[in-house]
Amino acid sequence: MDNNMEKWAAKAIEGDREALEYILIDIRDFVFNLSLRMLGSVADAEDATQDILVKIMTSLSTFRQESQFKTWVYRIATNYLIDYKKSMFAQHPLDFDFYANDIRAGFIDSNEDLFMGVDKLVLAEELKMSCTNVMLQCLDAQTRCIFILGTMFGVDSKMAGEILGMTPANYRQKLSRARRKMAAFLSEHCGLSGGYCNCEKRVGYALKQHRLHPEKLEFKGLKQLDHAVLTSCMESMEEIEELSTVFDELPKYRSSLEIKHFLEQLLQSKQLKDVQHY
Repeated sequence: MDNNMEKWAAKAIEGDREALEYILIDIRDFVFNLSLRMLGSVADAEDATQDILVKIMTSLSTFRQESQFKTWVYRIATNYLIDYKKSMFAQHPLDFDFYANDIRAGFIDSNEDLFMGVDKLVLAEELKMSCTNVMLQCLDAQTRCIFILGTMFGVDSKMAGEILGMTPANYRQKLSRARRKMAAFLSEHCGLSGGYCNCEKRVGYALKQHRLHPEKLEFKGLKQLDHAVLTSCMESMEEIEELSTVFDELPKYRSSLEIKHFLEQLLQSKQLKDVQHY
């Protein structure tokens, strides 16, 4: 996010359409990546991103510069995502025991006909990204948010406490507990952290369960913001000392073209006129 967003926000509140467009385009990738980690699927993240952008646009006049604009956006997005009930995993919640049992059952012989011509290693990489997001869903919504902010977005305890309405010390305690819980699961089950699971061996199971679709690979189809992030992520996944580093630098993605089209429509919408004439 631009570090000078306060001045753009002030202009947008005064009715400057270009300033509002700049804000929405600047924050859309951030909102999408946060939504993706919180909700676990690309489709749900796209829907939530649209909702959050509308909420930010229609609430912009309430920004009083009592905190950084970044903090204000974080607060709107996290509050919305913690309470989000429309996602697939909100409808079908997971926990670590269920996911552990699913992992144990997930080693079956692969039938190359299921691959539909896609390289098995490509499918295994897709499963790795999907599995990491699904693993996050085993945490309750607030704990998941705390873990994501601290581990994947690098938010310090002061800002995180302000975002989530808790003291920095309380946030650090909750983050530490979340990291320990995730590390314990990874050390036993995730092959990247010394556990017994192996993404390549689970490809056949994931295909038969329709969790992978060779004709439409969600994560491979997303454009990354920075290729170097993926390299760093893969390196961190090999570390065993700090097991939760599996999540430290997962790839950051660009929001989809559909989101861009949505923004174009949004800037011509009734909501925009309401904000401009507030």
